[in-house]
Amino acid sequence: MIRRLPTLEDVAREAGVSRATVSRVINGVRNVDPAIQSVVRDAVARTGYSPNRAARSLVTRRTETIALVVSGAGEPQDGKGSFAARMLADPFFGRVAGGVIDFLRPRSMHPVLMFADSEATRAEVVAFVRQGSADGALVVSTHAEDPLPEQLAEAALPCVLFARPARPVPVSYVDLAHADGGRLAAEHLLARGRRRLATVTGPLDVPAGQDRLAGFRDALARRGHPYIPIVEGGFTYDSGATAMARLLTEHPHIDGVFVANDLMAQGACDVLREHGRRVPDDVAVIGFDDSSAALACRPALTTVRQPMEEMAGTMAQLLQEHIEGGRTEPTSVIFEPELVVRASA
Repeated sequence: MIRRLPTLEDVAREAGVSRATVSRVINGVRNVDPAIQSVVRDAVARTGYSPNRAARSLVTRRTETIALVVSGAGEPQDGKGSFAARMLADPFFGRVAGGVIDFLRPRSMHPVLMFADSEATRAEVVAFVRQGSADGALVVSTHAEDPLPEQLAEAALPCVLFARPARPVPVSYVDLAHADGGRLAAEHLLARGRRRLATVTGPLDVPAGQDRLAGFRDALARRGHPYIPIVEGGFTYDSGATAMARLLTEHPHIDGVFVANDLMAQGACDVLREHGRRVPDDVAVIGFDDSSAALACRPALTTVRQPMEEMAGTMAQLLQEHIEGGRTEPTSVIFEPELVVRASA
């Protein structure tokens, strides 16, 4: 015998309220007494009722679906796999995605992963949200010239960014106080007695790359170090290895290096080892992010931590507030970095 699925009427009977009251609670209508909401939710749990998502969306005009977009512009075709494959292999994105999912799951909201690395795929994202297939977009942009945030803003679609955009765009974002992280790295290297310092930066057309460098240089200048060698990297393992090899060639006597993310720092440590330099005895190395690459590095990497899961959860919370109308103006939330000391410095 096939068991009948519980209905709204069953929940209403169990809770001792009207069907309309049950519908308002399930659909998130706010003018229901909290005590009644609790009674209805208990009745839902006891009956095993599961809302019909299609019917619910007709009432709320929401899909409970969020577009999680990894967006780039002008990504190089370097033979190292597709844009999507490179992003999925990056531990940074994995932590952001995990934080978003942890926020959405208890709220019965679901992410749809989208990649936008061309004019056509960016148009698909805008159309996907505009046509109501998702209630809004969370955007992780990998390139300073990415036009997607501005396109979403111009279309007046709910959108929140991970990291401050390179150009002013009227959208909400979460970010880290990156310059303060650079200062933490400089102060730690100096406290360890290192005086011949250098840095491998991130891309200098990206605000995070600019700010980490600015904080590092400012802290050193305030302590009597007006010049440090700089090589620009690309936030990848290979770019960190290449930059470290160049620093060793041009400045063989360096004894401390700040590398602007952990993947690059892992590459830098491997090159130092290949050149017979001991980390940290000969050259101390500090990374940035506190990603899985920090623990995979040998030795384990001292790094500046950004709480990516918490930042991603806050990004999702801001988007929910925009979708539900609780927040109508763009806002920013800035998190504080923390130095995590391990064996490399």
